[in-house]
Amino acid sequence: MLLSQQKERSTKTFNYAAYHTLEEIYAWMDTFVASNTHLVSKIQIGTTFENRPIYVLRFSTGGINRPAIWINSGIHAREWITPATSLWFANKVASDYGNDASITSLLNTMDLYLEVVTNPDGFHFTHTSNRMWRKTRSNHSGTKCIGVDPNRNFDANFGGPGASNYPCSSTYHGPFVNSEKEVKAIVDFVKNHGNFKVFIDVHSYSQLLLFPYGYTSNKAKDYDELLDLSKKSITSLASLHGTKYRYGPIITTIYQSSGSSIDWAYDYGIKYAFCFELRDTGRHGFLLPADQIIPTAEETYLALTDIFNHARQHPY
Repeated sequence: MLLSQQKERSTKTFNYAAYHTLEEIYAWMDTFVASNTHLVSKIQIGTTFENRPIYVLRFSTGGINRPAIWINSGIHAREWITPATSLWFANKVASDYGNDASITSLLNTMDLYLEVVTNPDGFHFTHTSNRMWRKTRSNHSGTKCIGVDPNRNFDANFGGPGASNYPCSSTYHGPFVNSEKEVKAIVDFVKNHGNFKVFIDVHSYSQLLLFPYGYTSNKAKDYDELLDLSKKSITSLASLHGTKYRYGPIITTIYQSSGSSIDWAYDYGIKYAFCFELRDTGRHGFLLPADQIIPTAEETYLALTDIFNHARQHPY
C-alpha cells in the first residue's frame, strides 16, 4: 500500500491493483465524478456513528426514479477485497459506457447505485487499529462492547437464529432493527427511491453466490428463477479464470442468518437480491493478496452483468 501511495503521488494515477484507505477512496470519488460528469454523481446518503459521510455513486443517463440497481460492498470492515473490486467495477462501467453495447444499453434504461464502503467507521478502524474488525463502531447503552454486525441489523427476522444477542459478539444484531446509521441510510434511501429491481451485497470470502433466504428454510417464491440465474452467473464468472463458485439459498449454502440485507431487500419486494462471497476459499481469507484484486473484479463483473441484463430483460 505504501509503495502504491508513493507511485500514485508521482504519477497522479489511481492504482486499482492495490488496497486503499478510506481517505484515498473518498478522494478518488471526487476525481472520478469530476472526470465522468456525463454519467456519474456522488450522493451522501447519511453519516456514520463517528460522523463520517456515507457516499453512494450514481450512474445514470436519465431522470429520477428509473428502474435501478443497488450494490453495496464493505459492510463487513475487514473484507478489503470488496471495496477494491467496487473501485475497479466503477471505473470499468464508466469506461464501457458508450463503447460496450451491453453496458450502454443497460445504463440507458436503468440506474446503478454503488456504495463502495458501506461501513466507513469499521473500514477506517481496520487500517488504523485492528485489521480483522468486522462490525460498525457504534456505542450503545448497557454495554462497553463496541459495534454491531450491520448484516444482522436489517428487518428480516431480526434477532432470530444466526445472529447473536451478546454485544461483544462479532455477529451481534444490535439493540433494535436499523439501530446502525449505516443500515438505516441504506433502508431509507432504497425505500424513498421506490424502484430498485436488483440488490447486491458483496462480501468475502468463500466463493459463493447466495440468494434468500438465510433466516428460514422455506424457499423464496422466485426460487427457481434465482437458482437458474445464479448458475448462469457463476458459469460466466468461471469462464475467465476458472474460479469455482457454489450457489444457492443462504441457509443451505453457507449457514443460517437473520437480519441480512438481501433477505430484507427480497422481503421488501426486490426480486433479484443476491450476495456474493468473493475469493478465496480460505487459504488467505480476509487477507487476500492485492495481486488478486483485478482478477477477482474481472470475473465478478461477468457474473454481475448477467444479473443486471436478466433484470433488464425481465421487468416486474
